[in-house]
Amino acid sequence: MAGHSKWANIKHRKGRQDAARGNLFAKLCRAVEAAARQGGGDPAGNAVLATAIDKARSASVPKDNIERAIKRGTGELVGERLDTFFYEGYAPGGVALLVQALTDNRNRAASDIRSAFTRNGGNLGEPGSVAYLFDQKGYLLVEGNEDDILMAALESGAEDIRESGDQFEVITAPTDFPAVRDALADAELSVQTAEITQLPSTTIPLDASGASRVLRLVDTLDELADVQGVYGNFDIPDDYLAALAD
Repeated sequence: MAGHSKWANIKHRKGRQDAARGNLFAKLCRAVEAAARQGGGDPAGNAVLATAIDKARSASVPKDNIERAIKRGTGELVGERLDTFFYEGYAPGGVALLVQALTDNRNRAASDIRSAFTRNGGNLGEPGSVAYLFDQKGYLLVEGNEDDILMAALESGAEDIRESGDQFEVITAPTDFPAVRDALADAELSVQTAEITQLPSTTIPLDASGASRVLRLVDTLDELADVQGVYGNFDIPDDYLAALAD
């Protein structure tokens, strides 16, 4: 988990900047649609959908777009058939990457992802080669009084709370994520990041040079239209992350 909170903040800032690129809205709406198709259109009973809606709203996706995506997912509106696939591979330095794709064309997605790995010094692996290194978890990055965070998070079902500088990482099971997120909000705590993600069980520390090479591949993958998420087990130096934030 080392470095995950810092990287979560970088991704949050980067996501706001990427909104101008045009394909972010489409990606977010695809995620809403897929979540609704998988678990139903009620976010109260579908944690993945609730997270997808929150991300779309935070990026200023119009409400009508979100509602149409939900209706496509539940079958109320006709839409393209989207399927979720995970691709596994290695970035330079042996860093494990788990890539989530949401696509209507698996051959295109696989070809683009393979090309991204190859062009950036990585290798696409076989199914199962790195997935065992990750666990799906609810993840919240919170600022505020430690006692208030502990009370709200633990009483609502959090699995773990870890100090990270002046922030706290709150880890939950995916099913408990909505309750913990709501409890933190009710306690008027500042939640910087809230998502259901893939957390690595171990991490590989990188120097600035290694971090640059890994993030070049991560960014290339992120920019692909079919890619919804890129998860890695890297730990990046604080000074390098600070430079990225600036």
